[in-house]
Amino acid sequence: MAAFHETRFPDEISYGSKGGPKRLTQVVTLKSGFEERNQAWKHSRRSYDAAVGIRNVSHLHSVLDFWEARRGRLYGFRWKDWLDYKSSRGRADPDYDDVVLDVGDNAKTAFQLVKRYEDGGEEYVRPINKPVIGTVLVSLNDVSQPSGWTLDPTTGVVTFAVAPSVGVVVKAGFEFDVPVRFDDDEIRLSADAFQAGSIPSINVIEIRPKT
Repeated sequence: MAAFHETRFPDEISYGSKGGPKRLTQVVTLKSGFEERNQAWKHSRRSYDAAVGIRNVSHLHSVLDFWEARRGRLYGFRWKDWLDYKSSRGRADPDYDDVVLDVGDNAKTAFQLVKRYEDGGEEYVRPINKPVIGTVLVSLNDVSQPSGWTLDPTTGVVTFAVAPSVGVVVKAGFEFDVPVRFDDDEIRLSADAFQAGSIPSINVIEIRPKT
């Protein structure tokens, strides 16, 4: 991913932010009243506003420093989505058998981390490109694999030294960040009171890699 800084927006400011996934669906209403719907985006795209996280003047300066270091919209960065940042559900910690990545074929060695969203027999598979270093756990046929593989934390690809055998189920558990960039080339700060201030909006939007 070009023009990306592998650093995370301050957690204490992103906590409480508003936002989530968006899709683009083209809907055409025919003369008969029936509809034709087409999915324009293969993957949903997330956006957030962290302005609510500004609680003191120190936070104000942290955002200003971070925004200037990213040159506004130029460089991407990591973002923690506090409602969706791990492979496990609820309060459970990630475990090595959380998500099926693929099934071995005795030739493939590289496996993309993914998260699966399932309901009513339907499934959406989301590529995970920014895993958090030190949180990734891997298993083969539900047997934990503490070694024998490497992780590229910039792409979310797990590579085995030896290709898993035919039929072996490759699973993983992990925490992850969302790759984002600022959505504005301008930031407005307000000194509301002595040693206090605010920013009307801090908009960030997900960067989707070409797939």
